[in-house]
Amino acid sequence: MASVLDLIGETPLVEVTRLERGPCRLFLKLESANPSGSLKDRPARSMIEAAEAEGRLRPGGTIVEATAGNTGLGLALVGTRKGYRTLLVVPDKMAREKVLHAKALGAEVIVTRSDVGKGHPDYYQDLAEALARRTAGAFFINQFGNPANPLAHERTTGPEILRQMEGAVDAVVVGVGSGGSLTGIGRFLRQSSPGTMMILADPEGSVLAPYVQTGHMPAAGSWAVEGIGEDFLPPNADLTLVSVAYTIPDAESFANARELLRAEGVLAGSSSGTLLAAALRYCAAQTQPRRVVSLVCDSGAKYLSKVFNPTFFAQEGWTHPHRHGTVRDVVVSRYAEGTAVTVRPDDNLRTVFARMRSADVSQLPVVDESGHVVGLIDESDVLAALLTEPEDTNKAFARPVKEVMATRLETISADAPIADLVPLFRKDYVALVMEGDQFLGVATRLDLINYFRITR
Repeated sequence: MASVLDLIGETPLVEVTRLERGPCRLFLKLESANPSGSLKDRPARSMIEAAEAEGRLRPGGTIVEATAGNTGLGLALVGTRKGYRTLLVVPDKMAREKVLHAKALGAEVIVTRSDVGKGHPDYYQDLAEALARRTAGAFFINQFGNPANPLAHERTTGPEILRQMEGAVDAVVVGVGSGGSLTGIGRFLRQSSPGTMMILADPEGSVLAPYVQTGHMPAAGSWAVEGIGEDFLPPNADLTLVSVAYTIPDAESFANARELLRAEGVLAGSSSGTLLAAALRYCAAQTQPRRVVSLVCDSGAKYLSKVFNPTFFAQEGWTHPHRHGTVRDVVVSRYAEGTAVTVRPDDNLRTVFARMRSADVSQLPVVDESGHVVGLIDESDVLAALLTEPEDTNKAFARPVKEVMATRLETISADAPIADLVPLFRKDYVALVMEGDQFLGVATRLDLINYFRITR
């Protein structure tokens, strides 16, 4: 191999054997095996090389793109190898692992709003196009309308699938972000295997599956899955290729990605969970044997803080769906079961700081060995202790929690109505939620806001 770019494509195909598949055989093409960890390496290379061949991207130029992450990573990988500056505009729901990965590859990342639609100046595609217009030597990749995107899959992914399946494939399950994989694979199979069906897996909230099913454009919602689903019809997405479309809720997508790792040992991202859920639904509906292929679009290593984080599940309201309007509901929307972060009275301030930083919190309950809350320590307490020993911070960090914690506590019963939190918050208190005499968790203003978000 002359370059890491030569590792793009020719990804392996594995069979699913431990999940219920009805009468079907189900295979997954591991696009996570591409160098940047996703199938987007294929169109990234194709679109850059097409721009070079057409003279639209010249030495020293800048690649600009709007991306949910993986296309940007592919562009950064290929662009850096070729000596280009890469400028990426990403929505603020993008997993932080992908942002850090893109920056580590040398890309410049601009984070913009995910709560606005196409036509708004802060919408990620509109913002990227505007940046490209005012940047000298820039080329706006425009994966949503660039014909080199589906062409990459028509020339590589589709032929690989048919060859690896020895010419026998009844259905291929894909998602749509830009539409490249649906259109490219679908066009190839329409010519080379016309009996193969294209199945669309779409997150709940996206307009694509409803449009396929009804022919009408619904109002877009929101979804947590990254990389697939849209609030408009991408020019590159040929939805006439789709035979069946499934709408998959976020919770089902995330759960399927986790189950794929547990059962099959395949570490896949959230969109792969959507595709797997749709593939399993399709297989369950069959009465005759079928050979079905889907994609592991990217690696789950990009989503450890979301897909494989039980606290994220709790914050989204997926772990505890039954709510009764009590303070308990607010707490379980913050924590996965058993994940409340605490310290002991004899722990030192270095431990306090490490746990605050790791959990991204500013206060910690102090719990004794019997599980009783005996104090509360926040960042101002730690800072005050450090300022008393400015010449010897090691000595300050070694101080035990019990010397600096607050012992005047504001507790509230887990069974109290949610409205009882408001007077505490107005006094700038942190609410320590108790179940009898046992500590259940902390409730803050942010937790209450998140509770209203997931219940409305």
